[in-house]
Amino acid sequence: MRKLIFAFLVIAFAASFSTRLKAQGAPPQSGAGQPYVVEYYYKCQWGHQEEFLSLFKKNHYPLLKKEQAAGRILSVKIESPAYHTTEDGRWDYRVTIVFKNGTVATSSNPDEEAMIKELWPDQATYQKEEQRRFEILTSHWDLPVTDITPK
Repeated sequence: MRKLIFAFLVIAFAASFSTRLKAQGAPPQSGAGQPYVVEYYYKCQWGHQEEFLSLFKKNHYPLLKKEQAAGRILSVKIESPAYHTTEDGRWDYRVTIVFKNGTVATSSNPDEEAMIKELWPDQATYQKEEQRRFEILTSHWDLPVTDITPK
């Protein structure tokens, strides 16, 4: 009888633990053909926040707007926090992109190279500035998000 009770407790604990693990993970994004949201976070070296933003607006934002005009992206929003946080939790800019769907969000744009050459004919300057934009970052991460607000 003790073995049966022990086995039951082990199974109950395992089921409880499994349920908690599932609850902690983000739910999947909406179904196929639905918009797909990704937040991109950028943390700059101290004192280089304005330089990063200037380079981002010059050398990346126009590409995002061109992709929006082509229909791959539904919206782009750039934000910065109003207050400071702890250093390990700090981020300087969040760019939220709503893609047309998950396929578009997770696949490369076949027209991107042509778009870049059209937007920035001086490729040497563009490449140098893009390199600099990433040199002044201390970290960068992408976070797909799901709206789970009850309807």
